[in-house]
Amino acid sequence: MEFNFATAGRIVFGAGRFKELPGLVAGFGPRVMLVTGSHAADLPGLEALGSDRVRVLSHGEPTIPQVEDAVATAREFGPDVIVAVGGGSAIDTAKSVGILARNEGSVLDHIEVVGRGVPLESRSIPVVACPTTAGAGAEVTANSPIISPEHGIKASLRSPAMIPDIALIDPELTIDTPPSVTAASGFDALTQCLEPYVSVKANVLTDQLAAEGMRRAASGLRRAWLDGTDVEARTDMSLCSLFGGISLANAKLGAAHGLAAPLGGMTGGAHGDICAAVLAAATRVNVESMIRRDFDNPALRKYDRAARILTGRHDARAADGVEWIADIVSDLQVPGLEALGLQRSQIDEAADAALRASSMKGNPIVLTHDEVVEIIDSSM
Repeated sequence: MEFNFATAGRIVFGAGRFKELPGLVAGFGPRVMLVTGSHAADLPGLEALGSDRVRVLSHGEPTIPQVEDAVATAREFGPDVIVAVGGGSAIDTAKSVGILARNEGSVLDHIEVVGRGVPLESRSIPVVACPTTAGAGAEVTANSPIISPEHGIKASLRSPAMIPDIALIDPELTIDTPPSVTAASGFDALTQCLEPYVSVKANVLTDQLAAEGMRRAASGLRRAWLDGTDVEARTDMSLCSLFGGISLANAKLGAAHGLAAPLGGMTGGAHGDICAAVLAAATRVNVESMIRRDFDNPALRKYDRAARILTGRHDARAADGVEWIADIVSDLQVPGLEALGLQRSQIDEAADAALRASSMKGNPIVLTHDEVVEIIDSSM
């Protein structure tokens, strides 16, 4: 048995612990670059960060031009630490800025798929990440997805040095998240537990975290959507997000995320909404493909175990898990791909792009073009 495992240098978790942020940041030095989402910009305590501070606002999922502007600001300002407070987009922006500011070149020199893919040197400005949504797990991951408007696709910067130095997770920061965002981010978190659990790169450590993350989603997702002030449900989902982020960083993802990158670029739909739209079909097609041509694949039995975790039924099989996912996606009113803007004429193009996506490398079985088309068509 061999595996590697990496995560944030320090994880600080618990309701009410956001108040510890100034003390955590002070150890890095006085010059602070603050990256916030619009809803996090006025949180109390941010004014106490550093004696010399510059702020960058993150609007929506990061794009190459936005990241380039923020990198220019960082190179000019020279921060001792970058503090990200917001959703996954703000944290991904901060991680991108941290590593690019300490490397030569531009985003397109280093980004996957659409760029030159030059490896990043393992050096970054320290990053402290404080998520205000429970979904991306970006506070503990080693990559940052970035949209290239020119190419109409989302691709990643990737380096072990991009894992934040400190992840400060306070579930109370997620209480004001509206139901639609709670659903989208929550399905992202769930997907990031299920896919690493069945991944070809799964190991005994990620299995424990991913399984517990799924259990937390089964307990908390619907309740957090129904009542955003339910701190217990919010805590469940913050843990699901955290465990999913750690799991994907160490065990990779699968077909749903392989599709999410090109579909996000093609439609502009929220990442979590796309994951939710395709997750049930991706799970079903994976299971059916393994039954047809790879019946001894250990992931087939793991899908059965995942179904038992999600449904709470000791006799559940993979098909029951697929049904549970489809039902909760419907109940939480997440739209299908057509409503998100995908045209049927784009299905073949999306399937081709998904098969080239780095996330597909973790899928438990190599899918054919027709099987990926079936996932997309079933998710419209």
